[in-house]
Amino acid sequence: MKPERLSRIRTVVQRRQGNITVVLENVHDPHNIGAVLRSCESVGLVEIFVLYSEPQLDQERLLLGKRTAAGARKWVDVHFYTDVEACFDHVRTHYKQIWGTHLGTKAVDLYDIDLTQSVALVFGNEHNGLSQEALAHCDDNFVIPQMGFVQSLNISVACAVTLYEALRQRRAAGMYGPDNPTMSPEARRALLDEYIRRHDARSKNRSVPKIK
Repeated sequence: MKPERLSRIRTVVQRRQGNITVVLENVHDPHNIGAVLRSCESVGLVEIFVLYSEPQLDQERLLLGKRTAAGARKWVDVHFYTDVEACFDHVRTHYKQIWGTHLGTKAVDLYDIDLTQSVALVFGNEHNGLSQEALAHCDDNFVIPQMGFVQSLNISVACAVTLYEALRQRRAAGMYGPDNPTMSPEARRALLDEYIRRHDARSKNRSVPKIK
């Protein structure tokens, strides 16, 4: 590996945000998932969760869009579930707050949320939103303010808007600098070793096996 590439990997690892993730529920289109994955990698997420809670979506492997993911699959871990409880049990072990996207009377404006805290952001598909089962696991709900007639965004756009608000807040708080508080030194060393291994390995397969 060239020294320049190793330096780049070290910088990326230093900026990785270990206490924010995205959960996608019933997002059918693999290209949308790939686009979300690309935004997640750009903002510095380490992992995301994909949940298929509709019975007709139960499958053993998840296929991601190759072009839309644009190599992000190699650097961001994808956890694929078809069991709601198992998925959110996993999320709860690593993230303190779970915010769902739900247009309800008590929903909070995105720009009023503190996204510097440990948080999981849950998105449903454009047509049906989040299931009641997923909403039951959310601590609060938020909405992206919109000023036009259309009151919904494409899922990948909604996710990107939200993640870049998180980036804005976290960068202002110094969370992308050398004193990044979201990962321990041990976790960063382990991630650096893993990224070096992935750099030398073939790209990960586009399909992701189901966990549960």
